[in-house]
Amino acid sequence: MDARLSAEQAELRNAAAKLAADLGPHSVLDLDDADRLVRLEQAVAAAGWRSLRSDGASCVEIALVAEELSRGLVDVPFLGPLLADALLSGAEPAGTGSEVPSTALPDGGATLAVDGIAVDARGCSAALALDGTELLRGSLGATGPGPDLTRYRAPVAGSLEPAGQVSAAHAARWRTLALVVTAAEQLGAARGAHALACSYAQVRSQYGGLIGGYQAVSHPLAEGLALIEGSVSVLRHAAWASDELPLPEALAAARIAKVYCGTAARTVCETAVQVHGGIGNTWECLAHVFLRRVLVAAELFPVRLEEIDVGLP
Repeated sequence: MDARLSAEQAELRNAAAKLAADLGPHSVLDLDDADRLVRLEQAVAAAGWRSLRSDGASCVEIALVAEELSRGLVDVPFLGPLLADALLSGAEPAGTGSEVPSTALPDGGATLAVDGIAVDARGCSAALALDGTELLRGSLGATGPGPDLTRYRAPVAGSLEPAGQVSAAHAARWRTLALVVTAAEQLGAARGAHALACSYAQVRSQYGGLIGGYQAVSHPLAEGLALIEGSVSVLRHAAWASDELPLPEALAAARIAKVYCGTAARTVCETAVQVHGGIGNTWECLAHVFLRRVLVAAELFPVRLEEIDVGLP
């Protein structure tokens, strides 16, 4: 494995980072800025990042985009439509013919449904789900904010209907991709929360000095940076393995990445809240938005320690 990014991958990461920095929310109030959301939606749609998998992108490239968008708290659909598109990229019709049924390609776009709830549902008209190797489709009910304030979700209206089939190999690779992408989102949120905390520590004064100069603040921030760097290594390997290694090894790497990045991200985000002191526990501080994103991502495709048999005694 070559851990270095190619020039094209670095450009892709930089493009996602710039979009997130320019149009992502910079305060909790920005989450309700309709004009910003319209411009952000147009930019993400124009970039074509929701169809990265069907366009032939590697898992490393998808993870880079997911990480940067999460770091900037990009609050228009990405994860759900991306995983729905990845499902469709290997779908076969339930009956005869060479085309995926039109019901699997709804107008308005499709997002992913997990346990009857569609994630990233803002602006989408349908949801796709995978049951074993069967592709299912359903309509969406009313959308609304969930615990993750950067994403709207919606219940599936009625029952999910068959919309096609995928091979067992495609289903397994798709689940590996889902683990890697959600781990990348957790890493991105951790990076955003850590940057927020470091910026605050450099301007907040207490007892005659900047709080960043006190060990009680600087040491947890340094430990958070170490956790982030470790997460980058674990995630990058899992993303590479998803495309390059046999399925059992790829799945093992993805599971480890999901657990490691999730645990590290939660620690980093909780530290960010603590560094902000009293204001960190208020609605106006963005730290809780990062923490919410990490906690919700942990519940998407959760991994139990019993499923990991590498690196544990």
